[in-house]
Formats: sequence, C-alpha cells, structure tokens
Amino acid sequence: MADTTLTAPEAGYDPDHHMGEHATTTGISNNKLAMWVFLGSECMLFGGLISTYLLYKDRVPEGGITGRGENGVFDIPFTSISSFVLLMSSLTMVLALSAIQRADHRAFRTWVLTTALLGSTFIAGQVYEFTAFYREGLGFTTSIFSSAFYTLTGFHGVHVTVGIVMLLSLFVLSIRGRLASSRAEAVEIVGLYWHFVDIVWILIFTIVYLIP
Repeated sequence: MADTTLTAPEAGYDPDHHMGEHATTTGISNNKLAMWVFLGSECMLFGGLISTYLLYKDRVPEGGITGRGENGVFDIPFTSISSFVLLMSSLTMVLALSAIQRADHRAFRTWVLTTALLGSTFIAGQVYEFTAFYREGLGFTTSIFSSAFYTLTGFHGVHVTVGIVMLLSLFVLSIRGRLASSRAEAVEIVGLYWHFVDIVWILIFTIVYLIP
C-alpha cells in the first residue's frame, strides 16, 4: 500500500519564492520567458509602426505643416529634455531592483515611486506637446504624415502609461507587505518592460525628431 502521509515543508522553504518561478529548458522562469516572448512581439509591432512612419513621413500637402523644416512644429530642445527624463527612469528602475534584492524595502519604494514619477513627467510632456501641435494645426487627420506620427508616438505613450500602472502596483504591494525580497523577480520582469519602452523611445526620438 502506497504511503500517502503528507510531510511538512522542508525547513527554510519559501512558497512565495517558488510561486510561478518554475524553470524552463532555457534556464529562466516561465514568467520571465513569457515577458521576453511578449517583448519580442512588441518589437515586431513597433517595427511595423516605425516602418509605416518612414514610408509616409513626407506625405504632406504642399505648404502643409510638417514636423521639421520651414513649416515644422517639432520643439527639439523640449522633447530632448523629456527624453532625458525618461532615460533617467531606467537608472532609478535599476536602483529599485537592487534595493528589493537587498531587502531594503524603504529604498525600493523610494526608487520605484521615483521611476513612476519620471515616467509620468514624460507623459505630461507628451500631452503638452500634442496639444501644442494641435493648436499649430497638426491634427491626427491633417495629413498622412500626422496620422503616422500620432499613431507611433501615441502608441508608445500608451505603453509608458501601462508601465506606470505596473510600477504603482509594485509600490502598493510593497506598502502592504506583500512584496518580499524573495519575489524580486516580479520587479525584474516589470523592469524588463520598462527598459524596453525606454529603448524603443530612443529609436523613435532618433528617427522621428533628429533624422531629417
């Protein structure tokens, strides 16, 4: 007769540490692998949007409003500053991950909230920029160029907003004591997403705002 007696968990076993972290044949957890697969699909999505912008960036009626040039509305210095703010948020995200791995929860909450605030500052700048462009006469349907521009940059803005929601969720979980250092992988996965949107913005800023 089979022995069906249940044994007590081994000393030092932390169920939170093992929750959702089953190793795959790649050597990383299922959750992290899923995020990498998701980011791979996002690369193709943004690749399509950037390609579309490059194809239609010159489709502007004669004398119409463009991004750069004589009738351009882009404010390169302003966008450069907001881009710098977003890039700095990657640094604070790294500091947040380092803090949770050291079980320094106070520092983690400080850095993760700072990251969310820097991301919010970027979004506020983008909203201001879009409003200024609209007042200049560059609406979504003004031209094929404007449609491609707003679709590309607006879609990226939505991704940053989703990342801010993720960061604030981590902050709330930490405040409630539900984010132990043994679950630092959750922070690492959100960090992967956050670094991804930062890298994508570097490409968008270079292609849309800097390259003539």
